[in-house]
Amino acid sequence: MEHRFDVVVAGCGVAGLSAAATAAEHGLKVAVLERSSFEDRGGQSRWTEAYLRMKSLDEVSDDFEAHLSENAGPYNDPDLIGEMAGSRESWSHAARTLAVPDPDLIGGFADQVAPTIQWLQGLGVKFDFLPTQFLTKTQPRLLPVGGGQALVDALAARAEALGVEFFYHTTARKLALDAHGRVQGLLAHHPEQGGLRFLGKVVLASGGFEGNPEMLAKYLGPRSVYLRPVCKGGYFNKGEGIAMALEAGAGAAGEFGSYHAEPVDPRSGVSEPSVFIFPYGILVNKAGERFTDEAPGTVDAHYERVTRRIYEQAEGLAYVILDQRVKDIPNYRLAIRTDQPAIEADTIAGLAAKLQVPADALQQTVDAYNAGCGAGRGYDPLVPDGVSTAGVKPAKTHWALPIDKGPFMAYPIISSNVFTFGGLKVNTAGQVLDTDGNVMPDLYAAGETVGMYYSNYTGATSVLKGLVFGRLAGRHLAGAAASQR
Repeated sequence: MEHRFDVVVAGCGVAGLSAAATAAEHGLKVAVLERSSFEDRGGQSRWTEAYLRMKSLDEVSDDFEAHLSENAGPYNDPDLIGEMAGSRESWSHAARTLAVPDPDLIGGFADQVAPTIQWLQGLGVKFDFLPTQFLTKTQPRLLPVGGGQALVDALAARAEALGVEFFYHTTARKLALDAHGRVQGLLAHHPEQGGLRFLGKVVLASGGFEGNPEMLAKYLGPRSVYLRPVCKGGYFNKGEGIAMALEAGAGAAGEFGSYHAEPVDPRSGVSEPSVFIFPYGILVNKAGERFTDEAPGTVDAHYERVTRRIYEQAEGLAYVILDQRVKDIPNYRLAIRTDQPAIEADTIAGLAAKLQVPADALQQTVDAYNAGCGAGRGYDPLVPDGVSTAGVKPAKTHWALPIDKGPFMAYPIISSNVFTFGGLKVNTAGQVLDTDGNVMPDLYAAGETVGMYYSNYTGATSVLKGLVFGRLAGRHLAGAAASQR
């Protein structure tokens, strides 16, 4: 069966919906393909609280562009990076193909955040600086009231009102190309109707590949078996959008061997069962040993790096060990999102038995840590206080109080895979670029299908990336259509 549209969007999260609604606002006939049901639509977007790295409704955080630039890949060739400071027309072939976000892309992203938020406000979305799960933080986080679900609902309602046609249980599988390799549309599959052909310009907004064990093993390695998506929406992200574009000659960008890491309780099945309380205790592995500084700084800026160390441990598992002092921290429960109770015992040996870690090793670890703690002068749980250990390896930089006030508590922690970093290279209009850095006509990408991140995720930018690049793609599609009339 064949369908003809001006625009065919793969994915029904905020990236795809932003592209669809924007294109439809300009009079284009749009289809949205969604592999899930109507009830489950929205991908990961519907599950997230949708933190936004903004200091006001009109401004991104002060470090927005700098953080993205500083984490755009290690050891980049300084000559090529220097070229990128000039006009794109002057870049060498090598610079055009470099798999990093260039200054124009980062700057264009930042510039379009405030107009995109204003557009969403016009659709009825409300924003506020609501409480977060971070007890200590360096950057403000603006949130949509109602989280990601509010964004999905508002954008979908706008798209539906404009006549966008939604195809549920429909999985995009391959780009439809003409004899010259130019994109004509998408080949898709429906469980009852079988193969479907959608003709039109294409926007790939189908997320990353955190729900695809084959791609995870291919790019992240065999240890990826110890990862799981941070929410149930992640299981829908199988990576087809990225794979089909790469097969057609698209350029890659972002770190394919990495992902956004968040500490979660493996016992819980709720969305994002995060455990951010570890700076106030110690982290031990299955051998009962500490392996990292639990509190190098504010939790919002450092949790990803700590979580990566957890992932490196045997079976990708660690335990945070706490005592009753944690209950003296104002609003400490905000940092514990799991619905599972703490594992408790009156003694460290009793706790070790429940955790199935060596009791002698855990006791020695706790004793050594306690001996390295000072008197706690200057302790302040809500700011980095410099209350550190001495003579203990690894050191703990802040909030180093003894663990000696029972009953003792523990939470298991694994690294979740919030989203993968590797994706497609795009320009400031959301157009996909090929391996030579040239535009692939009629092909766009938005959201986590776009590769942008390396090493350390620039927190609270992923939802903005989906919203902004979806809107940029929709606007460019509208402009291209108008120029052809």
